Amino acid sequence: MSLLLPSAIDGHETNLDPAQPLAALSAFYRAFNHRDLDAMARNWANDAAASMSNPLGGIARGWPAIRAVYERIFAGHARVQVAFHDFTLHEAGDFFHAVGRERGTLVNGDTRLELAIRTSRLYRRIDGAWRQVHHHGSFDDPGLLTAYREAVQ
Repeated sequence: MSLLLPSAIDGHETNLDPAQPLAALSAFYRAFNHRDLDAMARNWANDAAASMSNPLGGIARGWPAIRAVYERIFAGHARVQVAFHDFTLHEAGDFFHAVGRERGTLVNGDTRLELAIRTSRLYRRIDGAWRQVHHHGSFDDPGLLTAYREAVQ
């Protein structure tokens, strides 16, 4: 896919073609950064094959388990905001994947963390719409991972 990509995606992108992968990524970050569980549900495939390997939730399989991880993040006192940077996007038929880095912040009271997370997302076109079917996120720094887990508890 030869497409001029923005330097980062944070969910504030406008004028995106909903049929294009970039719109699906933007919709994910909009849902995450606004703690919008309904929008998040529309971004993910609602089936048992969906999976997420996340620093908080371990490996979650199926939308109900994935939803529980986002409920925990969204309901907590910590406020997490991220944007997708340094990414590449690869489309093949009814699939696309994006690989890059999430950078952002976590604020919880007096605690402020600068986040750096290696991230990949896989989407499949289902009934004409892009739906996320897999996400993997890993922290580069084990100390930051520990601080992140403690801050969102």
